Amino acid sequence: MFTGIVQGKATVSSLQRKADFMRLSLTLPEGHMENLQTGASIAVNGTCLTVTGFDDQQVHFDLIMETLKVTNLGQLAPGSVVNFERAARFGDEIGGHMLSGHVHDQISVVEIERPDNNCIIWFEVSPQWLKYILPKGFVALNGASLTIGEVKDSRFNVYLIPETLAQTTFGDAEPGLKINLEVDPHTQAVVDTVERYMANQTRA
Repeated sequence: MFTGIVQGKATVSSLQRKADFMRLSLTLPEGHMENLQTGASIAVNGTCLTVTGFDDQQVHFDLIMETLKVTNLGQLAPGSVVNFERAARFGDEIGGHMLSGHVHDQISVVEIERPDNNCIIWFEVSPQWLKYILPKGFVALNGASLTIGEVKDSRFNVYLIPETLAQTTFGDAEPGLKINLEVDPHTQAVVDTVERYMANQTRA
């Protein structure tokens, strides 16, 4: 499990691509390799990946077809920068909200507003996920736990503070960028339960 509090930015050091498969190597910032083990979980742009090996400041992962299809990791290239978070441990502070690291979809940045000392990013989301996107609710975008601002038609926005822009890749975001989306599991459970109840009432 993860908290959605991005611990920093990592750089893609190398990629090896095969049919429906990719071996990904990242260089983590200094101080983030302590007690790392093969088989551990790290969220990369919000995607839960299993560590297959590591050395010095590099950590290695194997990505298969489902991960490459659903997430934006297949679009990476050497030198790309990603958000990362190591798995939460018992006793850690939960500063964001609980995440599984199972990405639901990719969404697009459609507009960025930069009033003084602020940054507002608008996203386009597929209709199937829109019912889980509620004002003041939670959402995970590239692994960052964020509060939803406004929802209009098929779009929603988030308001980002300077610290978030500095610690994550959102500081370099541009319109057209694909972002990994994980909807809040509690919101999803409530909405789905209510929909099933209403459907059963209609059939009764």
